[in-house]
Formats: sequence, structure tokens, C-alpha cells
Amino acid sequence: MRGLMMNTPLLVTSFIDRAAEIFGDVEIVSRRADRSIQRYTYKECANRARRLASALRAFGLQPGDRVATLMWNHYAHFEAYFGIPLAGGVLHTLNLRLHPTEIARIANHARDRCVIVDEVLLPLWEQVSVHFKPERVIVVSSSRVQNQKSYDDYETVIDSASEPFIPPAMHEDDAIGLCYTSGTTGIPKGVLYSHRALALHTMALALPDVLGLRQADVMLPIVPMFHVNAWGLPFAAAMLGIKIVLPGACLDSPSICELFNSERVTFAAGVPTVWLTMLRHIEEHPETWRPQPGLRILVGGAAPPEALIRELQKRGVHVIHGWGMTETSPLATISRGVKSTMSNLSDDERVAITAKQGLPVPFVDIRTVNTNGVCPHDGKTMGELEVRGPWIASAYFESEGDRDKWSDDAWFRTGDVATIDGENYMRITDRTKDLIKSGGEWISSVDLENALMSHPSVQESAVIAIPDPKWLERPLAVVVLKAGAAATPESLRAHLATRFPKWWLPEKFIFANEIPRTGTGKFLKSKLRELYCSDGL
Repeated sequence: MRGLMMNTPLLVTSFIDRAAEIFGDVEIVSRRADRSIQRYTYKECANRARRLASALRAFGLQPGDRVATLMWNHYAHFEAYFGIPLAGGVLHTLNLRLHPTEIARIANHARDRCVIVDEVLLPLWEQVSVHFKPERVIVVSSSRVQNQKSYDDYETVIDSASEPFIPPAMHEDDAIGLCYTSGTTGIPKGVLYSHRALALHTMALALPDVLGLRQADVMLPIVPMFHVNAWGLPFAAAMLGIKIVLPGACLDSPSICELFNSERVTFAAGVPTVWLTMLRHIEEHPETWRPQPGLRILVGGAAPPEALIRELQKRGVHVIHGWGMTETSPLATISRGVKSTMSNLSDDERVAITAKQGLPVPFVDIRTVNTNGVCPHDGKTMGELEVRGPWIASAYFESEGDRDKWSDDAWFRTGDVATIDGENYMRITDRTKDLIKSGGEWISSVDLENALMSHPSVQESAVIAIPDPKWLERPLAVVVLKAGAAATPESLRAHLATRFPKWWLPEKFIFANEIPRTGTGKFLKSKLRELYCSDGL
């Protein structure tokens, strides 16, 4: 027997309609490239998103056509998040931190018909356009000055739209967004999101034991809107009518602190590097940091060092640690504290749990698998992490050669190695290709990295495997010291010796000025292996 419920589609575009109708006067705040602040409301934003949709339809956009964006976090990008889907198109966010030829390769693979570009990114676009020729280029500019390239001006496009706009009929399984993986393990792959997947993901984000979002929040997504939909936060802001503050290209710590203070931010999100850099700034200029009571910060993209969690907590910040991937939309697990049944824990134990990747969010299942099958939940047995759920990818976009990424029973193989403990908290120990196998035993590079970053002189560290004639592989640590700090290999090895067995300790230490990163801020270990895995090291 089937239930007698209405079968209305789950559409992400309904969020902006709700925001305009119920929370029409709530602000959307953007920092422009010239550092000026622009303010307008959800009601105005929804109207402009509909006008953008109308203009795209007039340009000949058909349902399922891809429209690319090459933009920072600001009002026009927010409008595109809803305007492109309202037209029946697929929002394809291009990662502006990739090499121009890589951006072009991705755009050509996606067959983007149009691209919306920030004026300040036109030098980058000119390099991309050598290899990629869309039908239209729309430039978000502050001046509306016509240029030699015959680009369309964004505001002129908005003004040209005919009214009223009637969106095409949409199904909840229709595609709404396309994002390519960061390419840490090979050529970037396209992940094609549906309305249903992102609508369910957005509702899960807001749950009290996930991000605990509420309409009274002021949200600052430092995570870029050009990767994994800014972790879904723009959609959540519109769904709940939350005031959202978009920092544009001004991502330096003083500018971010200024927005925290002037806009009274209560929720923010970014990768660990953002918060590590901000902490250095706050330590040197404590007067620039006036956090709101109960401030929550979501840390994702990489495992936060326990030292970072402690320092933020000392300053009254509630740290939420999330894990996910492009293929998981992205949120799959969350760690924001301990269960009610785990009350008798020390502060150090609570921090250690927060540093784990946490519990699966509702509707998501996780398991770890090794050569012996599904691993026990003992917190020790390592296996490849597999996930499934309504917002987990079932295939890559127009890629037939990657079916081995899904198990025979349709779980997604993440490529992460993890353990799951008796309380069901998951902890990533490494990527499958980054694990160090020394003398037949596994060493976790992630554990070594986090321990090194707890040393008072270390700013950041990455650990890779180097060949060894006796043990096959041994760990090498690449270390960036804090400004003015000093350390020796002996002092770092002694620091690690209090936590790990002797055979885990890195064979060599390299002191570097910086660690290469991917376009999404993760350590680029393939480059480190290229630099340091030579026989002569």
C-alpha cells in the first residue's frame, strides 16, 4: 500500500522563491573588488535571478545546457546559483585556481554554452579562451564599459530580460549543477547534481546536530562558491532566509576579521589554512577580532590539527568538523561534539573526537572495506571508506572508464583509508595512495602531519613516502616553520616520539618556504613526490 501524500518535486529553486516571499527584507552583503560593500535584499536578488533566467532563455538556452561561472563569492555568483537553474540550465562552477589550460579542458568537456566572468578575472579568462570558445561571455563589471571583445555586460543582460518570467517545468531528478573534482588522484571528473540530491543535502545541513543553522544567523562562507557549491551553504542560506556575507576576492585575514566584526557573523566556513592564517593575525592584532557569542566555524576540506581546534575554542568559537567530497555534494559526516551518552570525557578526549571526521549525517551510510571484507568498528582496523546515500554520485559525467569507483553493491569508493570506532565515529587515516607501507606495516601520513602541526614552531607539514632499500618505504616530512621560529629534525622527531612508535618517525625532514597545494587548498602530494622522491635525496 502506498501513502496518500502529494508528490510535489523537491526543487532547489524553490528556496529563493521562499526567501523572497517570507524573508524579502533580509540582506545579502557582498564585498566588491574595490573593497566597497554592496547590500541588497533577497527580494531584489530573486527578481534579478529570474531576469537572468529570462535572458538566458532568450539567448537560446535549453534545459540541461551548461552555463559556466568564473567568479569569486559575491552577489552575481549568488544570483547565478538560482538564475541558471531557473532557466532549466546546469550551473557549472569553474575553479579559478586551476591552470588556464585545465580550466579550458574542463569547460570543453562540459560543453558549456555560456560563461559568466568577473571583470577582475578577465586576464585569466583571456588565457582560457585560447582553448575554449563558448557562444557567449557575460562580464560582471562595475562600469558597463563596452570592450573590444564584444562581451555582454551582466547588468545590461539583466536589464534586457522580458517579464514576467515563467520557469520551465522541472523534475526533481533534473540536473542542476556540475562540479569537477580537484584532480588530486588523476584527471578531474564531473559530478552532476540533481535538484532532489541538493534539496535533501540542504535540509540535512540545517539540522541541529549537523550545522544547526537558523534564520537569525549571519553566514560568512569563505569556502569558494566555485567548488562543491560552497559546501551547499548558499542554498541553505536561501532556504532559511539567512543573512549571507560574501567576501569577494578580499580573503586576507584583516578583511575577513573586518567582516566578522561589522556584520556580526555567527557562522562561517573555510578550510584549515584559512583559520590557521587568521589565528596568526589575531595573535599579532588581537584588537581586530571581536567574535559574536556562540560563533560557530565549520572546518572542512582537510583534517584540522587538534592545536587549531584548541586555539579556536579558547577564543569562544564552537568548532564543527565536516568531511565530504565533490562526489558527496559534499557533506557526508559531521563532528560537532560528543554524544549525550559520552559525558565522562576529558577536554583532551573531546578535542580528539572533534578532530575525527565524525558521524554520518542522516540518510548517509558509511563502511570501511579491506581485503578481509567489511571492517569491524574497533577504531583500529583500517579499510577504504565507502559511502552511499541520496546525494552521493552514482556515476561521473560522460565518463565510462571509472566504474571501478563503485562497488558491486553500488557503494562509492572514496579512496580514503579510515577507521570506525565502537561509537561509529569515523577517522580518515590517509588516502589509499598516500599511506606509507614500511616493512609491511601501515603508517598514516595524516596522523604524522597533525602531530607535527601541534609543535609550537611548525606552521604546516606534509608527509610522503620515500623509497627505502630495506623497508621499501619510509616517511619524509616537509615542514614550513612559523615566521621567526626555529626547529631541528631532532627536536621534531623528539616531539613525535611521545605519540608514535619509533618505526613511525620520519626518516628525513625537509624545511620549505611553502607546501604546494591543489586549486582547492589541499596538499599536492604528487608534486612533493616529484620534488623529493629521487634516489639522490
